[in-house]
Amino acid sequence: MKPKSAKPYEVDMYAPIRDYFVGRGYEVFGEVNHCDLTAIKEDELIIVEFKRNLSVDLLIQAAKRQRYTDHVYVAIPKPKYKMYSKKWQDVVYLIRRLELGLIIVSFPKKGATMELSISPAPFDRGKSQKFNKKKRERIIKEMRGRYGDYNVGGSNQTKIMTAYKQGCIQIAALLQHFGPLSPKALKEKGAQEKTASILSKNFYGWFTRVKRGVYALTASGEKELADYPELVAHYISVAEGAISDIAGEAIPPGHAANTTNSINTLNNTEGAD
Repeated sequence: MKPKSAKPYEVDMYAPIRDYFVGRGYEVFGEVNHCDLTAIKEDELIIVEFKRNLSVDLLIQAAKRQRYTDHVYVAIPKPKYKMYSKKWQDVVYLIRRLELGLIIVSFPKKGATMELSISPAPFDRGKSQKFNKKKRERIIKEMRGRYGDYNVGGSNQTKIMTAYKQGCIQIAALLQHFGPLSPKALKEKGAQEKTASILSKNFYGWFTRVKRGVYALTASGEKELADYPELVAHYISVAEGAISDIAGEAIPPGHAANTTNSINTLNNTEGAD
């Protein structure tokens, strides 16, 4: 006889689950062709696989049983973590995603009881993707907002380079190269549409307002830029290309123009966004 504190064995879950299906008119058998529990009523076949923990092995076993019937359950003792926790919600999602059922068995002093937590049902993948459409769009937006790949997949103890941070680096690089500028002037040099918001929020503490509508780079911003020479060079190249394009458009066909003066005028442009 195992101690009261010992974790229940698979065999301890059999009786309450058997009684549940017998009470609903099923004929129940244990250990049929390696299936822990089988129940049948007319042509409806139910298979239940037991384990002391929800594991990959259990899910593989249950998935293989789906070759014989759509009505496959996994049965586990009630877990110690809260049923409303994120961990449990992830478990529930995985069970539904695999189109399995889930039976939870509890062992109070008065005797074992079971709860049919999830019934096997087809998983609507299209509906799930439609429900998460905005999350998909955020992923794509983040990818398209980045330049280069500066993160190592699988890392979780290091700083992650995001599109937002790259936007901050771009602004910092422009301020370092051209000196204090307005949001409008920064955008003319290739900075993103949310430049004014980035400067105002100043999440990293890289920027300081030197006068109304004009910002400069702080010492901490200068220091941070030293870690991203490739990005800095890229953004300066983009800015110089933007300046050349604007200056070229400003020259009327067949007229001489002082391109250098045009660029200098653009660099010194000030004004609120």
